[in-house]
Amino acid sequence: MKNIYIIGIGLIGGSLAKDIKKLHPDAVIHGISRKESTLDEALSLNLIDKKATLDDVAKADLVIIAIPVDATVKILPSVLDRISDTGLVVDAGSTKVDICKVVENHPKRRNFLAMHPIAGTEYSGPSAAISGLFVGKTNIICEVEKTTFKLQEKALDLFKAIGMRIRYMNPEAHDKHIAYVSHLSHISSFMLGKTVIDKERNERDIFDMAGSGFASTVRLAKSSPEMWTPIFEQNKQNVIETLEEYINNLTHFKELMKANDFDAIYKEMKNTNHIKDILKGIS
Repeated sequence: MKNIYIIGIGLIGGSLAKDIKKLHPDAVIHGISRKESTLDEALSLNLIDKKATLDDVAKADLVIIAIPVDATVKILPSVLDRISDTGLVVDAGSTKVDICKVVENHPKRRNFLAMHPIAGTEYSGPSAAISGLFVGKTNIICEVEKTTFKLQEKALDLFKAIGMRIRYMNPEAHDKHIAYVSHLSHISSFMLGKTVIDKERNERDIFDMAGSGFASTVRLAKSSPEMWTPIFEQNKQNVIETLEEYINNLTHFKELMKANDFDAIYKEMKNTNHIKDILKGIS
């Protein structure tokens, strides 16, 4: 894959650019963005070799779409319209149902691979790109059977070489599960941040008391609202279901506090400590 076009040179697109260039120094990486300043920054950081436009993807061996999921839904059919018969288009969106649905009847559906590399930081933009972001991380592939075998093989070889672990899932299962392990985490972090900011208006020294526990829990609240609002919108039903379960657990905890039932609170926390074993198994 010599001619690579990346639409969206932020954390994910930029980090993929770095890793691909390291593996394939001869590859020419073209950047596409609605903002000229983003491309200028990506060039100055050596994330891309050249600027490009949407019409240029006709020459692409690989197109990576790494933009907010609402923009992906809009642009993906146009990219597939332009791609050659031997070119491959992949997306890195955090939701998969709407993205897969918008191209389900596209004549070049076989040239598209739907994926979600589960990796990232709370930072965004070209300067957030880092080498090795995807090492040991899971890449969820959806509807792999709808992609031409030769193209899926090329893509999977590339992503494995970057260091990703590959998992296969249907779009509906992906969106349901990711609501729990990613989308709910971000909402919790945003709302914890909001709660403390609202309180801080009256107590200016509250952040002097914020330790590492607060910092790690609220870290995701630094994430881009431009990226996360469309994710919540596209995965609305699953996110609402997870929120209802989460709110029920919070309410239950509050009721135990009111009843002075600290034996039950201890048991709740002790049982939840099992997550250490689960996470250790994952890592």
